[in-house]
Amino acid sequence: MVIETVEYEYPETHTVVEYEYPELTAVCPMSGLPDFYTVRIVYEPERKLPELKSLKMYFVGFRNVGILHENLANRIMEDFRVAVEPRWVLIELFVNNRGGVYTTVRRFWSRDGDDMARIKEFARDL
Repeated sequence: MVIETVEYEYPETHTVVEYEYPELTAVCPMSGLPDFYTVRIVYEPERKLPELKSLKMYFVGFRNVGILHENLANRIMEDFRVAVEPRWVLIELFVNNRGGVYTTVRRFWSRDGDDMARIKEFARDL
């Protein structure tokens, strides 16, 4: 699964971009049942943007993958960070109610280092 990119024509600006994809699915490696997610990506581009059809197909590629929520959020972060090379990025993975447990996984990355204070600037409902 590859996230293709296109050139960002305004690298001198400080623009914040947000994507939300409400149809992400994967498989619980413990039960084999499907898990349903909404993934939110907030980031500051520098030279690249993800091509959106490619990003959608990247998400669809998880449909039959057995993966834990926390690992899925980290995998999306690493793949997005390597492909897009943003100045900073926040990944939020909202898991549909599963057995009465609501789960949200957040990870923030920036070139300056992980900073929990920064995640609170961008995370919902904290």
